[in-house]
Amino acid sequence: MSTTADPLAVLGSLPGVADSVDSVRKAVDRVYGHRVMRRRSNEITSEAALRGARGSAALSGADWALEEVRRRTDFGGEGEPRTVGAALRLTAEAGQLLSVWRQSPLRVLARLHLVAAGGGGADDAIGRPRLAGETVDEPLFRLPLPDADEMSGRLEGLAGLLLAGSQAPALVTAAVVHGELLALRPFGSYNGLVARAAERIVLVGSGLDPKSICPAEVGHAELGSQAYMAALEGYTSGTPDGVAAWIAHCGRAVELGVRESTAVCEALQRGAA
Repeated sequence: MSTTADPLAVLGSLPGVADSVDSVRKAVDRVYGHRVMRRRSNEITSEAALRGARGSAALSGADWALEEVRRRTDFGGEGEPRTVGAALRLTAEAGQLLSVWRQSPLRVLARLHLVAAGGGGADDAIGRPRLAGETVDEPLFRLPLPDADEMSGRLEGLAGLLLAGSQAPALVTAAVVHGELLALRPFGSYNGLVARAAERIVLVGSGLDPKSICPAEVGHAELGSQAYMAALEGYTSGTPDGVAAWIAHCGRAVELGVRESTAVCEALQRGAA
């Protein structure tokens, strides 16, 4: 991707990607045009955040019912409660980091990992990319793990692309950020949650979803972990078809997130929520 002035824009020209971009744009425009959005957009944003966190946690192995996530407060325990708590914290934090992302994506990623882990504590690996010899505790991802040097170089390259700016559609940029972070797994833990939070930041910060009401995490969870991993394998293959399929998968996830928020709008309109 480094041989062209705007490699992200080149990805946007892959076969089928333009159709995905157009479909996502139309879906987002429809939900933003819903009459409920004119007076109750804050409620939609809050509900989208909750549902997005639930979806992201589900993909990381904590597939709780929405109402359980809504009522529970004990997110400090080991295992699934900690995963759900991390997803909720990340979703709340992501909206606060838009201005920093535009200046230093790597700083934001470090912050996201710190938030996911619940603070630094005595573990100096939290909030920084892994070093040589350090492992990743994320058994759900079975892809080959790049070594620390390769990971660091590719992570710097990704940050450089983002800082240089691109004419690529927001969906393409968000999908590449998401896919690269999953492929690299730069942190010792919580890479899936961090990658999906970063995707959200790009979609919001790009202006595609400025009110953060189109939770792609909901769609990723609905499409299922098997399809998620298969699409990710396509991305990591580096082939044009594989990358295009991953971008289309991410587009479908955004559309399903739109459908979720549209249902919330309609429930509010009926007075049922």
